Amino acid sequence: MPAENWNRKTWAFAGPVMLSNISVPLLGIVDTAVVGHLPGPYFLGAVAVGALIFNVVYHGCNFLRMGTTGLTAQSLGARDVDEMRAWLARAGLLAVIIGCFLIAVQIPVLWASLEIIDPGPKVRPLTDAYFSIRIWGAPMALLNFALLGWFFGIQNTRAALATQVFMNGVNIVLDLWFVIGLGWGVEGVAWATLISEVSAVGLGLWLVGRNLRRVGGHWRPERIIDGGRLARMFRVNGDILIRSLCLQAAFVIVTAVGARMGDIVLAANAVLLNFQLLSAYALDGFANAAEALTGEAVGARNRGRFRQAVKATSLWALIFSAAFTLAYLAMGTLFIDLLTGVEEVREAARAYLPWVVFLPMISVWSFQLDGIFIGATWTAEMRNGMAISLVIFAAVLVALVPSQGNHGLWLAFSLFMAIRALTLGAFYPRLERTVGGPA
Repeated sequence: MPAENWNRKTWAFAGPVMLSNISVPLLGIVDTAVVGHLPGPYFLGAVAVGALIFNVVYHGCNFLRMGTTGLTAQSLGARDVDEMRAWLARAGLLAVIIGCFLIAVQIPVLWASLEIIDPGPKVRPLTDAYFSIRIWGAPMALLNFALLGWFFGIQNTRAALATQVFMNGVNIVLDLWFVIGLGWGVEGVAWATLISEVSAVGLGLWLVGRNLRRVGGHWRPERIIDGGRLARMFRVNGDILIRSLCLQAAFVIVTAVGARMGDIVLAANAVLLNFQLLSAYALDGFANAAEALTGEAVGARNRGRFRQAVKATSLWALIFSAAFTLAYLAMGTLFIDLLTGVEEVREAARAYLPWVVFLPMISVWSFQLDGIFIGATWTAEMRNGMAISLVIFAAVLVALVPSQGNHGLWLAFSLFMAIRALTLGAFYPRLERTVGGPA
């Protein structure tokens, strides 16, 4: 296919996914803004800590999205419609089982999380209230991951966009109503999230029914529970689980180290992480496009299509990462002021703003390589690369934070993002050579 067709193919996928993904950090921004204007930094700190706990738990389960995308995309490339259905069933059942398990173990999970992060005495009880409400949405939250991964895998980005925008739109409206209108505080943020997650599953299942009629094929229970296919799913998901836990460990460390520097630094870092999340979720549109398009090429055993998918998605990701850096340079301080009205938090965030300005151009390469490796289901290499990056990140923290404080923390985090890309980049030539050849 000509290069310009691949550009259109990339945007046909990445455009809706970017709109969908951007709604996630926008929700985080609204969460931050509504509680950031409550009197005292501990409200903002409580939502930051509570959201971090769920980010760790849920992103640890992000294999339900990532693994489903890669495996479904390869079945699409191989034109195996029954297997496309089977990956949806396997992922959905696993999501509900894990979600119910999380509800059962919620007390020790909360206790361990608070012991590790160790927030201040005013933050801890508010975090407890937030977690105790939101945890009941765990099965629906994880089922949303599985549905989203399947939509990506069959390259129906409009369905993915509809479910995500609906969920986060409901969440934003309820945030404003519950927190500002009804004065529910931190508990209002939790209830808004819970209700939106349950609502999104209803829409997602309805869209699944429409897509299954279009895709065709049949449900084959013997294929769904086939031992070899289940083993492949657990291998891929296990690798992604370890990779995701390492990634979330880095974010836990950033929050925990910041918390030990005081409530003001904790709140400032929470504000600045919204910069990184906004660019990351937008740039993930191109990474998600790489997942689906390279996965289809791997399933079709077509190295030429694989290379074209990599080139087109990566070029556009680089362009947009530069755009985010320029936007943060121009409007970073305004963004901070919109997120919080606490002057001490504003001043602290401005002091550390330069670190997040250039993060989009540093981290874009790790996002893109993640997408490529997920599409190819080279998950062992992703796992190994992330583990190496986390070890180096921890070593840099130990060396820099005692003398450089929060500046050392942000420098270590920037290096962590760069090392993620370097480790996967070292594996990439071997991956490309296998496309179209022996698995």
